[in-house]
Amino acid sequence: MVKHFSFKFKWVALVATFLISFGGWQVLAHADDSDNQPIVTLGSSLTSSQKTGTINTLTAALDDSSNYQTLTVNGDTLVKYLNPAGESFTSSSGVWSSAMIQKTSSGSGINVKLLNYNGKNNITTITADQYKNAALTAGITDANIYVTSATPIDGSGALAGVYAAYAKNGNSLNSKQVSAAQNELGTLSGITKANKDKDGYSDAQLNNAVAGAKQEMAKKGSNITKNEITTIVNQQITNNNLTNVITNNQKTQIINLLVTIRDSGALNSSSFKNQASSLMKNIQSNAKGIFNKLNTKENQNWLQQIWTSITNFFSSLFKSIFG
Repeated sequence: MVKHFSFKFKWVALVATFLISFGGWQVLAHADDSDNQPIVTLGSSLTSSQKTGTINTLTAALDDSSNYQTLTVNGDTLVKYLNPAGESFTSSSGVWSSAMIQKTSSGSGINVKLLNYNGKNNITTITADQYKNAALTAGITDANIYVTSATPIDGSGALAGVYAAYAKNGNSLNSKQVSAAQNELGTLSGITKANKDKDGYSDAQLNNAVAGAKQEMAKKGSNITKNEITTIVNQQITNNNLTNVITNNQKTQIINLLVTIRDSGALNSSSFKNQASSLMKNIQSNAKGIFNKLNTKENQNWLQQIWTSITNFFSSLFKSIFG
């Protein structure tokens, strides 16, 4: 009887030890999960009440609004990430725009939402699609990014915060790519501003064209020539029905930007093409009204119309023969 009890006690002790060990592993795993927690970046110029309002605005999108880390973005952050692209921030520069970055599953792409602060969008210059393209160029992959500001501001501080937050989670960013991304913001926001009141233009079309060009560039790799990039840009401008809108000077700006992106090393990433493809789908999905109109017959160029007619003819022919 004593022997039997001793055996049972040893077995219970063994199971208990296993459970304690497993429980300890779970605690450690939960602690390690902090690396995947959403990170809220807060501009250093925000008042105490603005910080609270900013946190509430950004974390409202989370399933668990208490599960996040915070990171303060100040003048030094701007100097580190934005000045290499030609900006002139100093350590005393103010920062108001803020962001939250949340890693998502592989292949989900980059999604950006501009959130109203107290009912108003205070990001005055950078659009959601411009943030997406810049994040792609910088090397960010598979993430939800939320941006807001307690006061009207261009939104540069928010993206610098995203770069810093991404790096905090152990994802090092290539400084040349970050610099190229900042150049991209300036170029695309400038073109959108210049074409703001033109019929047949939207920021979504421009950013879709640039994302499409990145995808085509990635297929050819880092050895792609400027002439090849020029051909790709011309095709993407046509695909997005911007031929009569984009000026030659603006086209040159886009080509030079894409050459800078090539030279930054962005095309060396194995995921760049897929991320660009996901970005195009994202942009088109969020602007269905625009892109549905672009795909109508009257908006197709004559070569596209001829090709469509040919494919439709043979499709009908095969159906009549084999149907």
